[in-house]
Amino acid sequence: MVTRRSLLGAALATTGAGLFTGAALTPLLAAGGARAAGAAPAAPAVEPFRVPLPLPPVLAPLSTSGGTDTYAITLRRTRKEILPGLQTEVLTYNGHFPGPTIRARSGRPVVVRHRNALDMPASVHLHGASVPPESDGAPMDTFAPGTTRTYTYPNRQPHASLWYHDHAHHMESEHVYRGLSGSYLLTDGTEQALPLPSGAYDIPIALRDARFDEAGQLVYVMDDALGRTTLLANGKPYPYLEVAARKYRFRLLNSSNLRFFRLRLADGGEITQIGSDGGLLPRPHTTDALWLSPAERADVVIDFSRYPVGTQLVLENTVGPGTPEQTGHVLRFDVVRTASDPSRVPSVLRTLPPLPAATGARTVELRMDEDGGAAPKGYIDGKVYDPDRVDTVVRHGSSEIWTITNPNTVMPHNFHLHLVQFRVLERNGQAPDPSESGLKDTVRLLPGETVKVQATFDTYRGTYVYHCHLLDHSAMGMMAQLRIN
Repeated sequence: MVTRRSLLGAALATTGAGLFTGAALTPLLAAGGARAAGAAPAAPAVEPFRVPLPLPPVLAPLSTSGGTDTYAITLRRTRKEILPGLQTEVLTYNGHFPGPTIRARSGRPVVVRHRNALDMPASVHLHGASVPPESDGAPMDTFAPGTTRTYTYPNRQPHASLWYHDHAHHMESEHVYRGLSGSYLLTDGTEQALPLPSGAYDIPIALRDARFDEAGQLVYVMDDALGRTTLLANGKPYPYLEVAARKYRFRLLNSSNLRFFRLRLADGGEITQIGSDGGLLPRPHTTDALWLSPAERADVVIDFSRYPVGTQLVLENTVGPGTPEQTGHVLRFDVVRTASDPSRVPSVLRTLPPLPAATGARTVELRMDEDGGAAPKGYIDGKVYDPDRVDTVVRHGSSEIWTITNPNTVMPHNFHLHLVQFRVLERNGQAPDPSESGLKDTVRLLPGETVKVQATFDTYRGTYVYHCHLLDHSAMGMMAQLRIN
């Protein structure tokens, strides 16, 4: 009998602790679970770098009157060509895979009217946004097929690369996997005053993985980390992007359910990280590798002026599951022309306000069954999610330090807190890496790790959730409720 535990063991034995090994590839820990997806025939092989990277359309508002931008989106099922020559059934916002991009501005409200043309309930969550509870897209606050739900986003927070996705409990994992996600890029005067790459040189890229059958249909089985070995960028497998020999800003989003990415350029060249979940970092961070757990974002600048025209440069992923041939390359940049470049990356990007004095402290444990059972569950502080139970109560205006621990020996997790952006204080007792020096709403926890964060609850009152954003894990119970009084 093939069990989840035996599959994990096979992964560890065959891929170097579940990840790649080699001179340019770093072995670490198993990045995900491993429930079998049965005997589904394999998808046709995909030759990399044969299709261009698509850019999701920017959604135009229906109205801009009264100082508010109003949008209309329809959730509907459609078919798209993902693998070459095959039509795949997907769930979409306005028929796009991934969904259209909304560009918003701090201080200017946005209203989105979602019409549900699916045959199942839905709930739309604007991930990373500070919104009142009735517009948060709570797991149980769904709207039925054939109905419309209006969400209001006040945009009273600073700039940030946010994203929206389905959050209907017990269905969120499959709904997002089948396509219900899109980018929401919030800007403000602080960001716009900087001479960063902009316009055609500011490109959102949503990364994820998938499993396809021989007919090109998405195969979904809960906790199927080992089977999802086709990587997609903006909905296409291993695409290429033609670039000029100048600086580009890329807004990277890990929209996978389970997969962690560790990204690097194939030549080991510099990547300048300028932002994370909650907007720009205080200072740019130069690195040769970048971690992204599910739902995390990173804004980066890559300067292609250091490469001659004709260069083809692969963006690699150096962690599994999967072999280097399957999941070791993400996309390719093709330098095809020269171009003038007035942009630059300043040495100071923003000034974050000082952290207030902490008024309380809590501990949170994220844990998942690792006993090889057929129906594993996920837990926060030993409990599975119960929408009728409030797990944590905080006082409005308080600022708390939360110590979050992953005691699992195999399973990684991450932690996402609705409503607020927090600051990472420590990782495993040490100061955080510069990549975590900004505002965050999602933070990774590899097996055995502990992360300490500080969050201030001074915006809206009400009930919100916090959970592991490996969405298969939250759908299996790893979610809890917070009430702000």
